[in-house]
Amino acid sequence: MVFLFLSIATAALAGLLFGFDTAVIAGVTGDLRMVMGLSPGAVGVTVSSALVGTCIGALGAGRPGDRYGSRDCLRVMALLYLVSGVGSACAWNWPSLVFFRFIGGLGIGGSSVLAPVYIAEIAPPRRRGALVGLFQLNIVLGILVAYLSNYAVGGLGLGDAEWRWKLAVTALPSAVFLALLAFIPHSPRWLATKGRVEAAAAVLRRMGMAGVDAAAQALASARREGARREEEGRLSWRRHRRPILLAVSLALFNQFSGINAILYYLNDIFTAAGFGKVSADLQSVAVGATNLLFTGVAMTVIDRAGRKTLLLIGAVGMTASLAPAALILSGVGGGAYLIWALLGFIASFAFSQGAVIWVYIAEIFPTAVRARGQSLGSATHWLANAFLSGVFPLVATYSKGAPFFLFAAMMAVQFVVVLLFFPETKRVSLEEMAERLET
Repeated sequence: MVFLFLSIATAALAGLLFGFDTAVIAGVTGDLRMVMGLSPGAVGVTVSSALVGTCIGALGAGRPGDRYGSRDCLRVMALLYLVSGVGSACAWNWPSLVFFRFIGGLGIGGSSVLAPVYIAEIAPPRRRGALVGLFQLNIVLGILVAYLSNYAVGGLGLGDAEWRWKLAVTALPSAVFLALLAFIPHSPRWLATKGRVEAAAAVLRRMGMAGVDAAAQALASARREGARREEEGRLSWRRHRRPILLAVSLALFNQFSGINAILYYLNDIFTAAGFGKVSADLQSVAVGATNLLFTGVAMTVIDRAGRKTLLLIGAVGMTASLAPAALILSGVGGGAYLIWALLGFIASFAFSQGAVIWVYIAEIFPTAVRARGQSLGSATHWLANAFLSGVFPLVATYSKGAPFFLFAAMMAVQFVVVLLFFPETKRVSLEEMAERLET
């Protein structure tokens, strides 16, 4: 079981890089405006350039993941992270920075597909929610590390080179992740679908699951999935309509909560509310710590309370937090209360959408098309992210509160949709869940 946990922990490190690369940009947008003379639209392009790469990476990772295995494809993603970190720090002009952020986006998008799939396929059903949730826990840990790193580098007095050092820090965890991936095995489910049953059994033995009935059943089911691969061929609307609709709707609601737009422009939001540069960095650290704390809390209850319950609780909390934030940014109420509204939002998001999305999407597709299903959900997530993050600074220029009113309304809609249409997946085997959702 120790080898099982180490394999899961290594794959989950993709989440740390995901979170770090996602949030580190919040600490350099102001510097880029001054050093490169960027307009609000150009800042939006700088932020969303990574997201364009993320969309392409997410869309492109599914088929290679099903064909070559999530583990080998994760090695490519780690290399992309490394190239992006070094290249962004050494960027010689704005187009080169946009290009290297695009490269990092490819890594983020691909890892958001491949890491949850890998973990879901090797995790025991009783603990699958918490174990796949380690990916999300590492995402928020990476976000917090990025905020702490930005704050630490910002205090060194590096002048015009400060933004380069903030971006350069991402190269170190990328190199560590690439090295660790050399020591984890392929998923036994993936090996079985490829007809490599003996290799799959050997991996199960190393993971401490040899001789367990559940493991044998999983292998038999995986072999059946492999035999049906020619019939299924691809992700099919006819066969997979229900999981497709669930994955797309969950991904859209995740982004229309406003989470990534808020994280990308967090320092700008606090500055608009009257906070200074250093104070804004400290407020960002508080947001990152809250995100980590409540994600950890969610991991302890997700396999008991269930995914659907967390989504419903979070929708209520996010609506109740985003509405006051919208009013404050519209000039109703004091800016000092903004931090509390945003902390309430982050806590509610971390406890619900943040903890659930990658777990849920990885659970609802059959093994033969799981990576492609995850790719569809992830790509939807990143397309919505790119759109919102690109237009956020433009809309906020005219009305700082308007985006937050939209986010609050969408979370109210999410509550109704999840209540009426989302099935619970806790403690259900991947094979049984696929049968329940197959139309």
